[in-house]
Amino acid sequence: MTTHTTKLSNGVQVVSCPMPHVESVAVGIWAAVGGRHETPALHGMSHFMEHMVFKGTARRSARRIMQEIEGIGGDINANTTEEQTCYYASAPSEYLTQVLDVLTDIYRHPRFVPADIELERGVINEEIQMYLDEPSQHVQEILHEKFWPNQALGRPLTGTPESIAPFQTKDFSDYLATHYQGHSTIVTAAGNLDHSRLVEQVEKSLGSLRRGTKPAEARARIRRSGPKLHVVTKDTQQTNVAIGLPAPGYRDSERFAANLLHVLLGGNASSRLFQELREKRGYCYSISTYPVSFSDTGMLNLSIGLDAKNLGKAFQVIARQFALIREQRCRPAELRRAKEYIIGLSRMSMERTSSQSSRIGQSLLAHGRVLDPSEVYAKIRAVTPEEIQEVARKILQPEGMSAVVIGPVKRSETWLDAFAVK
Repeated sequence: MTTHTTKLSNGVQVVSCPMPHVESVAVGIWAAVGGRHETPALHGMSHFMEHMVFKGTARRSARRIMQEIEGIGGDINANTTEEQTCYYASAPSEYLTQVLDVLTDIYRHPRFVPADIELERGVINEEIQMYLDEPSQHVQEILHEKFWPNQALGRPLTGTPESIAPFQTKDFSDYLATHYQGHSTIVTAAGNLDHSRLVEQVEKSLGSLRRGTKPAEARARIRRSGPKLHVVTKDTQQTNVAIGLPAPGYRDSERFAANLLHVLLGGNASSRLFQELREKRGYCYSISTYPVSFSDTGMLNLSIGLDAKNLGKAFQVIARQFALIREQRCRPAELRRAKEYIIGLSRMSMERTSSQSSRIGQSLLAHGRVLDPSEVYAKIRAVTPEEIQEVARKILQPEGMSAVVIGPVKRSETWLDAFAVK
């Protein structure tokens, strides 16, 4: 997959993936700052900032921002993660100039009007309450808190009503000036476009950004003091469970084996846990695993929703599957299917401009260069059954396990006894 990269004199990187066969274009502006870069006093600022840039600029009202994109058949949005914030939009390719003008305007010149701050503070408080009322989301926030205690990775990205209450105009202005700078900014685009013209437009809009520096982050700490259980007794119809286990970060060479381990265990409907828990025993409706990856750490997340009466039995099945994959090498045919599943999903996603724009932005932030898909696929296909077993023996151990349960249950230490390595 051909990509082009240009670095402006102030550090802004412009990366494009031309797709001449499509009629659309997707653009993203990435800031290398997120929740893990926040001090306790600024907890929730990155996410709050994401909201505030859409409240208007000197040139555009909040309504006009939306009208200029939606009025050409496009869409615009943003997301905040622990390590980055991205503002993105898609539209028919002939409107690339307009899309880029809107995105760079909100990125550089947001207004932080006190009345808008108060209004959006209320919106975010409602968002926080929404997550608290949704057990499947709330269980994940608690898991992160228990898995990475007393550090930024364990705090919710939204902040809390208490942490976001003091934020005022100066806090947003200072945060913008500190973090939305040239060295921390990447512009990505994919679709029917010309790279040289894209660079010219970005130079006009972002070429005067101060170079700045990338934000520092404290190295993550993972507790390995035995399995930990946290129970929230709540009158819900379904019991929600989230289990976290230490896994490699996205710069670790073992990440390919770890991702395949996730697919083998619970990554799709043919996975071991899905077949054992849902198809064979009917213990649950939903069961899945997914990798959570950061620069220096990661977590294998296992999520399940089930009737409380099946909780203990489900834990026993999960523990048994953990033991099997630690003790026995996976079959070559099973591993081959897992590899083709990952690669196939990736290849199909590459047909979408939004996926291409996201891929090149995340790759550049994570690795300092854009990894070609063929390079990644080759490393996935090279993983052996022995490497799967080795990474399973590292990840699927009780010492680093955290489990959170929300539902009409009371605490039971015996649930985790099944995971003790015999």
